[in-house]
Amino acid sequence: MAENNVALIVGATGLSGSYAGRLLKEQGWTVVTLSRAAADLEFSDRHIAADLQDAAATAAALQAAGDVTHVFFCTWSRQANEAENVRVNALMIRNLFDGLADAPIRHAALVTGLKHYLGSFDDYARVKPYTPFLESSPRLPGLNFYYAQEDVLFEMAEKRGFTWSVHRPHTMIGFVIGNAMNMAVTLAVYASICKHTGRPFVYPGSPEQLNAVTDVTDARLLAKQLLWAATTPAAANMPFNTSNGDVFRWTWLWQQIADYFGIAAAPYPGQPTPLEGQMADAQTVWSEIVAKHGLQDIPVNRLASWWHSDADLGRTLECFTDMTNSRTLGFDAYQSTRSSFTDVFDELRARRIIPA
Repeated sequence: MAENNVALIVGATGLSGSYAGRLLKEQGWTVVTLSRAAADLEFSDRHIAADLQDAAATAAALQAAGDVTHVFFCTWSRQANEAENVRVNALMIRNLFDGLADAPIRHAALVTGLKHYLGSFDDYARVKPYTPFLESSPRLPGLNFYYAQEDVLFEMAEKRGFTWSVHRPHTMIGFVIGNAMNMAVTLAVYASICKHTGRPFVYPGSPEQLNAVTDVTDARLLAKQLLWAATTPAAANMPFNTSNGDVFRWTWLWQQIADYFGIAAAPYPGQPTPLEGQMADAQTVWSEIVAKHGLQDIPVNRLASWWHSDADLGRTLECFTDMTNSRTLGFDAYQSTRSSFTDVFDELRARRIIPA
C-alpha cells in the first residue's frame, strides 16, 4: 500500500527527479529527496543535502532518510573525460547504497538515457546503431558511465535482494529552472529572443536531424513509468526505453513551435547554425526582454542550455526508441509531443518567465 512506500529521490531538483517526486506524493507515498544543496520542494516530506562523492558525509546524511523502501536514482555528474565519468558516477551510486545499508529497500530505479546505444561523450555515435533502439541491444565496446552505474545497481540488488529497473529516456521535456539539459525551456527562450529582436527563427541543427524520424520523452511520462515499474512485479529486473509513444520530424515540429510564438519559421540554411554562437549576446537581450515585459529576473544561462540543445539537434544519425519491454507488460501511457512542448511554454508564460 502507498502509505508503506517511502521513496528516496536522488537528484530531486532535476527534471526526472522532480516529476517523479510530485507523482509519488500525489499517490500517497512518503517522499524523501536528496540533492547536493538544500532545497525547499513542495512534494518533499524531508530533504537531505549530501555530496554523493563523499562516502562518510553521505552515510551521515542518510541517517535522516528513514526506512526507505524505494530508491529512484535520477542524477549524474559530468566529468572531464569518460574514465572520470565512470569512476565518479559509479562511486556516487555505491556510496548511496552503502549509506542505506540498513534500509528495507524493495526496489531501485536508475534513470540513464540513449548514450546507452549511442556511446559515451568521448565515443559518441562512432558506431551507427540500429533504429529504433532495442532494449535487448548489447552494450557497445569501450567505457560508458551508464554501464558503470548499471553494474553497481545490479551488484547491490543481488547483494541486498531488491529488484531493479533501468529507464532510458530520450531528450527530456518538462518544466524546471536551472537544469543543464532542458530543450523546451531553451527553445522557448530562443523563440522569445527571435521575436523580440526580429532575428530569424532558424532550426540550428544538422540537416540529418532536421529530416530524420525522432522522438522525445515527456518528464510526466517518465514519472509514470518509474511508478509503474516500481509497483509491477512482472516488470522486475528489466531495462525500459522511455518515450512519448509518437514520432516526428523537426521539419514539422519547428513550424509548430514557431506558430505557438507567432513568428515565422525561417528557411533552413542547409547547415548547422549552433545556438551557442547565435546567442552570444543572449544575456543582454534577455535583460531587455525581462524589463520590457516585467518578467521574473532569472539569468538566461539558468534558463537555456544552448550546448545541450545544440548536441541533440546537431546529431547526424537517426534516433528513436522501441518500448517493447514495457508495452508488452501493460504500460500504455502516451503523450503528444507537441503538447509536451506547448505545456511547458504555457507554464513559462503563466509564471512570467517568458513573455505572453
